[in-house]
Amino acid sequence: MPDLVRYRAAVADLLIEVAGHAGPDDLPKLETILTDRMTGPELGTVLGTLPGGAAEAAARLRLEVRDYRPNNRSSARDLSALIRIYLLSRIDIMWWGHLPGYPTDATLWNSPDLVDLDALRRSGLLRFRYRRQAEGLVSRAARAVERRVWPHRTPHTAGLRFARTRPEVVALLNQLAVDFARRRTGRTPPLWVTSLARSLEHQHRLRALGYAAMLPSGHCLGYAVDIEMSWFRRFDAHGLLAALLLERQGWGDVNVIDEGQAWHVCVSPRAASRLRRDFRTALGG
Repeated sequence: MPDLVRYRAAVADLLIEVAGHAGPDDLPKLETILTDRMTGPELGTVLGTLPGGAAEAAARLRLEVRDYRPNNRSSARDLSALIRIYLLSRIDIMWWGHLPGYPTDATLWNSPDLVDLDALRRSGLLRFRYRRQAEGLVSRAARAVERRVWPHRTPHTAGLRFARTRPEVVALLNQLAVDFARRRTGRTPPLWVTSLARSLEHQHRLRALGYAAMLPSGHCLGYAVDIEMSWFRRFDAHGLLAALLLERQGWGDVNVIDEGQAWHVCVSPRAASRLRRDFRTALGG
């Protein structure tokens, strides 16, 4: 298994180098740096294990860089952020890239590998919060009114399009939520989830809208989740939440990517079997 501490350090070192080549006239130099470093030994320990290897990963990142346009929707505020998110998200693909993913919305909805969060919530089996995406004109209007009247009542996110994920992710989120609840103070609300499993079809929709939705993605394999972070600054609890996530990354249970408003978290194969057992135990099975 590649040394992920060393890989993440190599990514940080690369970002220092590319920071001086972020202008439009620097693109050829930037692409050369990316190709050389991504096919070299430090990053190649992870990238070389991906489907297609390091060369394909470098080629895909070069395309991402060429197509990059900053916008308010994207978690990649600049080219350095785009490169960082892409390279750290390749850890997810090293772990789970052998799986086929969910090509369409219908495939995701009907997948037996995923569980329905709405049903689990009705049964009182969730310790974290989320909200569904508003559907229809009336629901969207009501959501807009709520944001005007109570602008900080909930995070400023669209909500879940798919309230489905793998059992391992549910177990992880419940454990995080319990730890967060034990350590938070005052009126800090419970853990809040902003995105779970996605279809490849939906990932392409997000990309078309300007979001930094990487391909391949741990979301499209069912093992990734986005956890709200910025909203918890109002309660001075974002540092605690970040520490809990990074602690689990240190254990080797997850991959964590700081994406600004939300943090991306992907379950590792090392933790998956244990989390599946924890999920079954919570169901009483």
